[in-house]
Amino acid sequence: MSSKNNLLVNLENAGVYKSPKWLIRGVSLEVRRGQIVTLIGPNGSGKTTTAKMVLSILEPDEGSMKRYTDKIAYVPQKINIDWTMPLRVVDFMRLTNNLNDNEVSESLNQTGVEKLFKEQIHGLSGGEFQRVLLARAIAKKPELLVLDEPVQGVDFNGEIDLYNIIKNISANLNCGILLVSHDLHFVMSATDHVVCLNGHICCSGKPSTVIKDKAYIELFGEHRSKTLTYYQHDHDHTHNSDGSVSS
Repeated sequence: MSSKNNLLVNLENAGVYKSPKWLIRGVSLEVRRGQIVTLIGPNGSGKTTTAKMVLSILEPDEGSMKRYTDKIAYVPQKINIDWTMPLRVVDFMRLTNNLNDNEVSESLNQTGVEKLFKEQIHGLSGGEFQRVLLARAIAKKPELLVLDEPVQGVDFNGEIDLYNIIKNISANLNCGILLVSHDLHFVMSATDHVVCLNGHICCSGKPSTVIKDKAYIELFGEHRSKTLTYYQHDHDHTHNSDGSVSS
């Protein structure tokens, strides 16, 4: 498939119905190369369902989904691993990809965990494992990357760094990213466009616009809106993969 004007995926008034209700309805959005689009909303709002439509895991029961690339990578919200099984990071990276050592190292380096190349998966922290999952997803240089709650299990500082890594991935690979998050907490600095869902689109636009929208405030509270309005994080330092500050 070839992209048109950098357009990678387009949803038009799309919805999924599972008896006896609509899981999501009336979703229209686009993702283009080099753009990060974030889906936010409370639990059960249809975020993962929308992402699965983009991935063709679910077909829309109304509306349409058009995708202009087959080079897609996906990091799901949950991944089942037998943590008692000996498995090195390099072997985990190769489970579904035919990668050489240089490709593995390059991908791990992009997410800041090249040193974990021969480490056991079961010994990784939450933040380290999320970085390895990201590295595995970008190893084949996708044009479209779908990330479902990519900072779960990560501490405060690690969350900030992961969003910065995601932003760098978008820029370095010139790929489009559809990111699923439960709210806008710290996503602001990385996101180009936000779609707020609650069974339908409540509001959408730039993060600075969405946080002032009445629908967003009703979902997340005025306090969260004011906190995010004034949030900035200027990086005059770097964090290690465990979230600690490097000297």
